[in-house]
Amino acid sequence: MPTDTSYHGGLADFFAGAGQQHPTNAYLDRPAMLGLIGEVAGQDVLDVGCGPGFYAAAMADRGAKVTAIDGSAELVRVAERTAGERGTFLQHDLERPLPFADASFDLAVMALVYHHLYARRQLLAELRRVVRPGGRLLVSTTHPMSEQRWLGGSYYEGGRVDAPIGGPGSGFTINFERMTVETFVNEMLDGGFVLERLLEPRPSAELRDADPEKFAQLDVKATVLTVALRRPAREA
Repeated sequence: MPTDTSYHGGLADFFAGAGQQHPTNAYLDRPAMLGLIGEVAGQDVLDVGCGPGFYAAAMADRGAKVTAIDGSAELVRVAERTAGERGTFLQHDLERPLPFADASFDLAVMALVYHHLYARRQLLAELRRVVRPGGRLLVSTTHPMSEQRWLGGSYYEGGRVDAPIGGPGSGFTINFERMTVETFVNEMLDGGFVLERLLEPRPSAELRDADPEKFAQLDVKATVLTVALRRPAREA
């Protein structure tokens, strides 16, 4: 099993640039996740797979005490610049146990990362360990229907895929697990979290102004799946 599912080299550079204004990131995932994050002033928050640091910066802007981790040294450096070093930024392979004490965080955020990982159940157990009782976990992933439109095949089959990104000639591919909604949600529940809300975000109104054609395309197609979960305040 691979022990590193992070983005390095040219792929890290591509992602750091594309993630800023790509419609999926900027007008679907971030508005939905930031809406769920809400007020976090004074809270200890963990950005899991922080990438270029957009969420770390946004949560720092809201007064949170931010810790951000990613397996890519390149993206950790970008995240530090994005957030103005307002927080703690660590390179850490998400396929390995988390380097934090029990009950360290009020909130953990994992945006468009989960489906890339192999050791997903281990990570969920670790997140349940480091999130305080009653604390929250927010997770977004590529919507399975979007993956089916993109890659074809059976919705139910699942399995790992290598998929091209960046347009013809880029040479970039990303590896991830195709999951049904059922599989994705039940993995969260099996990890010991309680589901509080499930979203299938539609694009924000800002995209209508920036790119009306893209807005019209995304407004009729499920692209991102987002869940808000909570660690039970009392153990069963």
